[in-house]
Amino acid sequence: MLDRAMGLHQRGQLSDAEKLYRNVLRAKPNHVEARHFLGILRFQQGRTDEALALLATVLTTKPDYPEALYNCGNILAKLERYDEALARYDAALLLQPGDAEVHHNRGNALFKLGLYEEALAAFGNALACEPTHIAALNSRGTVLKDLRRYDEALASYDSALALRHDHADTLYNRGNLLKEAKRFEESLASYAKAHAVTRDHPDKFGIIDPALATCDWARSDGLAEALRSDLATGQSSVTPFTLVGYCDDPALHLQCAKNFIADRIPRRPQPLWSGTRYRHERIRIAYLSADFRGHATAFLIAELFERHDRTRFEVLGISFGADDGSEIRNRLVRSFDAFHDVRARSDREIATLLREIEVDIAIDLKGFTQDSRPEILAHRPAPIQVGYLGYPGTIGADFLDYVIADPVTLPFDQQPFYAEKIVQLPDCYQVNDSKRVIAAETPTREAVGLPEEGFVFCCFNNNYKIRRPVFDVWMRLLKGVPGSVLWLLRDNEAAERNLRNEAAARGNDPARLIFAGRAKLEDHLARHRLADLFLDTLPYNAHTTASDALWAGLPVVTCQGSAFAGRVGASLLNAIGLPELVTHNLSDYEALALRLAQDPALLRGIRDKLASNRTTHPLFDTDRFRRNIEAAYRRMWETWQSVEPTE
Repeated sequence: MLDRAMGLHQRGQLSDAEKLYRNVLRAKPNHVEARHFLGILRFQQGRTDEALALLATVLTTKPDYPEALYNCGNILAKLERYDEALARYDAALLLQPGDAEVHHNRGNALFKLGLYEEALAAFGNALACEPTHIAALNSRGTVLKDLRRYDEALASYDSALALRHDHADTLYNRGNLLKEAKRFEESLASYAKAHAVTRDHPDKFGIIDPALATCDWARSDGLAEALRSDLATGQSSVTPFTLVGYCDDPALHLQCAKNFIADRIPRRPQPLWSGTRYRHERIRIAYLSADFRGHATAFLIAELFERHDRTRFEVLGISFGADDGSEIRNRLVRSFDAFHDVRARSDREIATLLREIEVDIAIDLKGFTQDSRPEILAHRPAPIQVGYLGYPGTIGADFLDYVIADPVTLPFDQQPFYAEKIVQLPDCYQVNDSKRVIAAETPTREAVGLPEEGFVFCCFNNNYKIRRPVFDVWMRLLKGVPGSVLWLLRDNEAAERNLRNEAAARGNDPARLIFAGRAKLEDHLARHRLADLFLDTLPYNAHTTASDALWAGLPVVTCQGSAFAGRVGASLLNAIGLPELVTHNLSDYEALALRLAQDPALLRGIRDKLASNRTTHPLFDTDRFRRNIEAAYRRMWETWQSVEPTE
């Protein structure tokens, strides 16, 4: 009867198999194999507590049963109880040290704990037992990708594909890796192969990222309807950050964030902070980021850390990103009262640190951007948890209490699209560093590839922000201003080639698109002097790049969108006293840019006004900003203190 039950079980006939397992157990209540397989069946039905209870009784009767130890480990891993899962896997390996599958799943548990080197060793053990273990090769590649050992990761994925060329998980992971390594054309090719195998995969819309990055609009735009449909059914089919640059729909952004969080954190961990009211002499705030290095966020926020009022606030840095040894990294480390480099710690360990040092307000600077770790604050280590600066959207979860914005980026009528409570700063939400140095020497036009004469339209945004409707406007502007050029950032060869082809398709000489390589910040700021007008993008505006332009004295024309990411340009221009450069549709955007390009006196007046306002208006007044955000922190703290404690 047991053999028949197992056969039904293997064919997926769970109800029939369960009946036979129960018949066996009625005849022999201590039949460990029947109880073991019934436990596995319960696990497959999603009844994990019952499954664990059944396997516990099996192991009480037969503690040296390796298969039961292994399956118990799998259930504990499913419940994200990884330390307990490891103990079961280790016990199973003592009995069967040559079991590749146990080594592999042990590696996955170690990976989830953030123990990357130990995970790599476990996958190595699995491959030593079974060199053709495709899942271990795939998993090893993923760990190596997260360690940014891209060549090794690619080799591991390719080894798996050499064994099975149509392994969908590996093909999609390979596409993800190449995308992260900015090898976008190779990434597109890997995704295309994956799509040929199956489109029913969690990463099926990952192709949108390299398509946007290379300005392959036919490919990215063609997925819009299917993506919207998928999100509506609760699928986590694209990262929220991708969607922010893909569409201007805040309701869809919220749905995407909720789906993503539900997929990434399916079981909310027990809160580490459970109501204790701290009584510190100073409000203890901690900024969490992976970008305390040469990164746009760091360049914006450094002076705020330095200026925080130390009589009222104790300021901590929690860094889970790489130390690039840069000058800005060293400046940031010096700016904190205490700096914790926690990149080697697990999410729970970092959360535990925040709880142990009794952080009053934890400020996440990452959101859903690259290297984000929302799982840290999902553990609720602090009484007040806030999203700020790094991500222009909602996290879609209740473990962030507030999102910091301003009346332009997030008017209160946007609250239905935010899981967090909107907190508005009075001027602009975006902090700026008034100490940013602009190189004294301006390069020649020839040195940067610009023609000696002619109007220079400029946009130094990342290429993924350039979308077809805005590019259409730009091409009409080139036609309307003879001799003008469009100066863009050189991001990748494929984008440059595609943009030139798109220009030609619209009747413009591709040579009128000039691409600027990346440069040191002070030199990059200085070359803005060669441009005449900065043209913003939509649905994802210039953020730091707009601040750079305005700081360097270059006027910005923006089009205000519907969602946070598309309203930042308007916020910046209002804060610098230039609301006349804000438009509300692409027709007005085009008309304003054309008028400024054709009327030198009008543009000169705007430039003069910008030069005057630069030092008198709120945008670059870092100490004014510091007072505003500290007032917001104090209101959050006072609100918490006014609530009755729960312990």
